[in-house]
Amino acid sequence: MAGVAALAGADPMTVLRLGSSMTALQVAIGALNDLVDAPADAGRKPGKPIPAGLVSPGAARLVVALGAPIGIALAVPSGPALVALAVLVLGIGWTYDLRAKGTAWSWLPFAVGIPILPVYGWLGATGAIPGWLAVLVPLGMLVGAGLAVANARADMERDAAAGTDSVALALGDGRSWWVNAALLLAALGVAIAWLVVAQQGSSVVALAIVVGTVGVALGLALGRAPGADRRERGWQLQAVGVAVMALGWVAAASGTTS
Repeated sequence: MAGVAALAGADPMTVLRLGSSMTALQVAIGALNDLVDAPADAGRKPGKPIPAGLVSPGAARLVVALGAPIGIALAVPSGPALVALAVLVLGIGWTYDLRAKGTAWSWLPFAVGIPILPVYGWLGATGAIPGWLAVLVPLGMLVGAGLAVANARADMERDAAAGTDSVALALGDGRSWWVNAALLLAALGVAIAWLVVAQQGSSVVALAIVVGTVGVALGLALGRAPGADRRERGWQLQAVGVAVMALGWVAAASGTTS
């Protein structure tokens, strides 16, 4: 997100402010997620901060209470539209934490929330939303849904043991992997096709596509592993690969590389 703001031409202080804003919002979302999951994580995910004793429930609640207003406050200098978007980000994240997680609909907040990240960076930097984001948003929805399935696949055994539902359990092991792969590869294919048709791109964009594709491919390969830890590394690699490709795409679409 901060990378998008930098590509939009924001000065370093604005890039730092917007990056810090989104970080604070995500920290508030993540801390609430860990609080909600703490009872189920005990004995099943000993490496998580609360079960491991690294963070107390009280400290996690404090992070939620501070992270949300700090994230919103840092959006204020960019105008009311970004403040509204910051509130929307929190709403989507907390809806996942409190309602959607542990259900077959856990993919939906990812599909809606992921496309907001580049919009947040560009809107915060420029005060406007360019037309090419109309292409990026549906691509981001495909990516968000794909990453949600990959994330759920990492927890299949633990969710089954806890009696918790998920989109991966609903689809099954093999089918969920194919859905994960199909969604990400479809988004990648459309993104590359757009760049070719629009005659946008450069060596930097090509490198971003290649590096991102390698990351996604490695992540998908790990996503088929029988071990939960390896599948978790797999979905994280997919997320990093997609982020690299997205920055290259935004750079090309915005004419930054021209």
